[in-house]
Amino acid sequence: MVTAGIDDGGTVLVVEPSGADPASLLDSLDSRRSEEKVSSAAAALEALETRSVDCVLTPQSVADATGLELVERIRDRDPDVPIVLAPREGNGGESLAGDAIAAGVTEYVPADRDASALEAAVERAIEAGRDRRERRERARQFGAVFDDPETYAWVLETDGRVRRANERALEASGTPDAAGADVRGEPFADLPLWNRLEEDRSTIRTAVDRAATGAVVHREVTLELDRGARANGGGTDTDAGVETETGTGADTADDPRTLEVTVRPVRDDSGAVVSLLARANDVTERARLERELRESEELHRVTLNNMTDTVLIADDDGEFTYVCPNVHFIFGYTDEEIYEMGTIDDLLGSELFDREELEREGVLTNIECTATDRAGREHTLLVNVREVSIQGGTTLYSCRDVTTRKRREEALTALHRTARELLYAESDREIADRVAADAADVLDLEASGVYLFDSDENVLEPVAASPGMNRLHGPLSRHPVGEDSVSGRAFIDGESRFFADVRDAEALADPTTDIRGAAVVPLGDHGVFLAGSSERDAFDAVDRELTDLLAATAEAALDRVERERSLRERDRELKRQNRRLTRLDRINEIIREIDAALVRAETREEIETAVCERLTAADRFAFAWIGTTDAPGERLEPNTHDGTGRGRDYLDGVSLSLSEAAEPAARAAADGEVTVVSNVADGLREEPWRSAALSREYQSVAGVPLAYDEFAYGVLAVYADRPDAFDEVTRSVLAELGETIASAIAAVERKRALLTDSRTRLEFDVGDDGFVFSRLARRADCVLSFDGGVRLHEDGAAVFATVEGAPADAVVAAATDLVAVEGARAVGAGDGETEAEATDDHGGTVLLELAPPFLALRLADHGVVLRSVEASPDGARVVVDVPPTVDAGNSVDVVSNAFDDVDLHAKRTVDRTTAQDLRSELLERLTERQLEVVQLAYYGGYFESPREQSGEEMADALGISSAAFYRHVRAVQRKLFVLLFDELGLPANAAPGVE
Repeated sequence: MVTAGIDDGGTVLVVEPSGADPASLLDSLDSRRSEEKVSSAAAALEALETRSVDCVLTPQSVADATGLELVERIRDRDPDVPIVLAPREGNGGESLAGDAIAAGVTEYVPADRDASALEAAVERAIEAGRDRRERRERARQFGAVFDDPETYAWVLETDGRVRRANERALEASGTPDAAGADVRGEPFADLPLWNRLEEDRSTIRTAVDRAATGAVVHREVTLELDRGARANGGGTDTDAGVETETGTGADTADDPRTLEVTVRPVRDDSGAVVSLLARANDVTERARLERELRESEELHRVTLNNMTDTVLIADDDGEFTYVCPNVHFIFGYTDEEIYEMGTIDDLLGSELFDREELEREGVLTNIECTATDRAGREHTLLVNVREVSIQGGTTLYSCRDVTTRKRREEALTALHRTARELLYAESDREIADRVAADAADVLDLEASGVYLFDSDENVLEPVAASPGMNRLHGPLSRHPVGEDSVSGRAFIDGESRFFADVRDAEALADPTTDIRGAAVVPLGDHGVFLAGSSERDAFDAVDRELTDLLAATAEAALDRVERERSLRERDRELKRQNRRLTRLDRINEIIREIDAALVRAETREEIETAVCERLTAADRFAFAWIGTTDAPGERLEPNTHDGTGRGRDYLDGVSLSLSEAAEPAARAAADGEVTVVSNVADGLREEPWRSAALSREYQSVAGVPLAYDEFAYGVLAVYADRPDAFDEVTRSVLAELGETIASAIAAVERKRALLTDSRTRLEFDVGDDGFVFSRLARRADCVLSFDGGVRLHEDGAAVFATVEGAPADAVVAAATDLVAVEGARAVGAGDGETEAEATDDHGGTVLLELAPPFLALRLADHGVVLRSVEASPDGARVVVDVPPTVDAGNSVDVVSNAFDDVDLHAKRTVDRTTAQDLRSELLERLTERQLEVVQLAYYGGYFESPREQSGEEMADALGISSAAFYRHVRAVQRKLFVLLFDELGLPANAAPGVE
């Protein structure tokens, strides 16, 4: 074997028959290559079994076989070793080349080759063999990695579809086919493994997309496993293909599993991504350990860095042997600086404790001392000292900084004292002064002040300030709530504001202030509390807490004062209400007494006397009188009065002229409204009546018009001996009393009117087109007359009207759409007419059902009697009778108020017909035979119900026929009715006062 070193270490096995030209093949090869020569096919095969050969070079002619046979034998043993077939001249050709390639040669060198061609062929064969071996090695490595039973693995197309999956991945996909036929071509992100992802599937899809662009993508995802998917009785949970041992401690089958998913691109020789490799490893345990480690490290770090107690260990000489890393929390020094400081006495002071006591007790607790930090600030410490033996240290010091607690205790003591003093404050200003004064002790700050909200002017008013506030800031100025200021913002928002430097505030009202650190705290709806210092960052957490506590205490005190003020005001209001109720009760008592007196009164004089007496009885009111307007309507004339003896002098000394209308009673008569003067002394020199009233101790006055249904009956004047005696309730009651008195006067005048024989008759011409009789006459083109007969019922009144110049049915038709007429019907023919004749233009009688209010009823309420109405298309004539007890002038006003267009036509005095006059008139109209027949019928019981004798029996008794008897009775009845309803106008079922 001939060996020559070459750069790549390639070894060529040359097969040369014995006796062949020794330089034939070897001479053609590079001398640097390692070569071995054998003479037969058997030797070549043996060499391949025992040696590592990079290439076999053989001619076509070998001692014990042909070159093709040798190739076939080699390929049976090693399909990968490169073989170069180089036939000699004379035994080569195209057919041999084809057979060689079919047999599996790597390179075929034609017989007419030259040395360089043979060398190149060998080189290519060696290189191809190496490439093949490398690819096979990579394939073996990839297979070992891909088929790892602990890893899910997939080969993906660049678009994310599955090309291949290992056995574990197939199990995870729920596919029993190990070849993965059921998942090939499926989108990787849609595989069943990802059904229980806590994350969205887009996480997987995005990872695939990024890997397709050439990036290696790592994702850690969590799978939630279903307890119901576990096999009964233990074993493994195969849900989603994730195998977990059951009953092995903390990790159970239904714990979430953490998978680390990696998707990496696979590139070809040109560097293009041709496929993707996706792998997923179950890293649940590692994730849990990492999480626990992080938590433990975080806990350890937080504990050491944030522990408030500092631990120090020193030896017998006081030198430090251990310093806790958090020593800077208290002292501001690093642990290295503490070591360099020297001894524990330099830090905590000497004579901190008694050594003998420590030796005796072993531990000393809560030793209070004062230490200075690196910035020069003093700290109050509680130190526990214990004997130890730790790495040369003998004494352990545990230090706790209680500066904040100490300061808070002192501040709370001062705050408690302030709160106790505020319990006795009785006004808002007193509270503000106390808070501003005590703020320096509670907060240990220089400046403080208080604003109180003035709701009337809607401003924050400065009411208190400490000397430090005046020195650093100057006098506080008032701020409208709507103004953009620090105080205004805090008050409106209701939130505390703390400033490291108040000059940085946007709404600073005074930029020249020397205050730096500041606090503005709202006091509820009461105002704002201010506190400040000349230093920046003056408010730490404790200061803010104490500031809020002080403000809350002040707010509670202000709430208490406001509550007490409200209670006092409520008490005063209750007292006022009680007084009003007492007055109302007295007034109700007066009204009850007056109502009872009015019921019993028979005359107007009795009514007026009773009213004045009840109003002035038992010192209710000082003086009361009732007056009426004189005939010309120019002044009031007193009718009745009662009260103090000075009342008459007052009436004689004041002017009651309606034109001046100065005195309250005269003003009430002129205006027709209740007039009240609450204090007579107001404007004393302006009106003479005031001095006259005040000299008689009349301090408040009420004038009440006596009016009923727009009809005035005079004025009631009431005088009290105190101001403001007539409040709203009293005014309302007196106004109702005025109506009641007027109604009572109207009632007695109606009663007197019925008993009076003579009266005044007033005739009016009415041109009001809205008058119901005028409208009917105009519509029916007739004369419609009414003689005063009114029949009352619940919903209105019924009247009988005579129709002339048109049939009665025409009037009925004309009344159909009138709102004032609720019903109309024809009831009979005119005098001397038959029923048939009543249907022509000769007239008749109609019954009209009139809706309220009807004129006759309004007049009757005032004692006036509607005597008759005659209406034609041109107008109407209304006749009324006014008894002498009723003012005729006022009666004219009542009629005038009822119509838009009315004129008084005539006024005369008439006598009332008496019962004796009625009897005489009736006897004059009856014949002797008619009187005889009706007397016999009356006394014979014919008119009784049931009749004692029939008409036939009466006729037999008289000796006349039954027809003659009935004719005489009807004649008498008609003459009686004509006398009653036509000539005298006596109404049927008339209301009191309606005649």
